Amino acid sequence: MTDREYPTRPFIGIGIVVIKGDQVLLCQRGKPPGVGTWTLPGGAQELGETCEQAARRELMEECGLEVGPLHFCAHVDTIRRDADGRIRFHYTILDFAARWVSGEPVAGSDVLHAEWAPMDALEPYELWSEAHRIIGIARRLVE
Repeated sequence: MTDREYPTRPFIGIGIVVIKGDQVLLCQRGKPPGVGTWTLPGGAQELGETCEQAARRELMEECGLEVGPLHFCAHVDTIRRDADGRIRFHYTILDFAARWVSGEPVAGSDVLHAEWAPMDALEPYELWSEAHRIIGIARRLVE
């Protein structure tokens, strides 16, 4: 169990939609919550860093990529409860969109796998509905 499980307050998470042509970067989670599920890269904001610094750090740590300007997309609230109804995880995620600049996806610190996925064929990744929503917003922002 980590300090993020059964928290006394929400944690701020940062998500990044990285677009390269008609592809989007996806990561397979290596840590709870959702180990093994596919999602957008990102993670928790650290004390003393801006949202943009957190987004760029997480992207480099998890996937080894650099992006251009970041555009705020939307926010997502994720609250996961245990079998007894207690809040096990609570994140407010601020999602950003950016175009890929350099690097190829290499799974880093918190991910099992990272890869480019065709935006018109995301079904095999079984993404959360909110990820689909955020990817749609991101496409409009960076195109």
